[in-house]
Amino acid sequence: MSNRVLCREASHAGSWYTASGPQLNAQLEGWLSQVQSTKRPARAIIAPHAGYTYCGSCAAHAYKQVDPNITRKIFILGPSHHVPLSRCALSSVDIYRTPLYDLRIDQKIYGELWKTGMFERMSLQTDEDEHSIEMHLPYTAKAMESHKDEFTIIPVLVGALSEAKEQEFGKLFSKYLADPSNLFVVSSDFCHWGYEHYRAARSCIF
Repeated sequence: MSNRVLCREASHAGSWYTASGPQLNAQLEGWLSQVQSTKRPARAIIAPHAGYTYCGSCAAHAYKQVDPNITRKIFILGPSHHVPLSRCALSSVDIYRTPLYDLRIDQKIYGELWKTGMFERMSLQTDEDEHSIEMHLPYTAKAMESHKDEFTIIPVLVGALSEAKEQEFGKLFSKYLADPSNLFVVSSDFCHWGYEHYRAARSCIF
């Protein structure tokens, strides 16, 4: 059996957000410094997956509520934009790279989820094409930087689920949500109304 570590590259760095670690760090610090921590510690957050030019400041409101002193496992649920899925899918890699530092996938939790028979497996191409999960990785890394070696991530690609499957996956994930050391990040579209409606969209969200 091979012990080779498989990595997903930060495929949208340099286009959807800067590929420069120092520049990205400064941007995230700037956005986070402008918002208040009002709901900390969050157990679940909903944040957009648009390019940071459009939603970086908006996402800061969610990530400001993350408490790195408590959080140890982060479930990141993002919708599939490129492949048809009737279920959810798990990554085939061990590491997700970001311009800040690498994030480790929790293989123990992945093993538990895989054994349910409810999940498909993403190819590396599908994984790197998709942006809905990746856009949360830099913010996750920044929010958790003080405990960077003490947490893992559980990325899940979400398909077009039937109501019955929504209930099945909800029941499955509920046991993990019950653990206060677990955080759920739900990746959402910011808006499809156009940049000119940015301020109106933000006021609706908050």
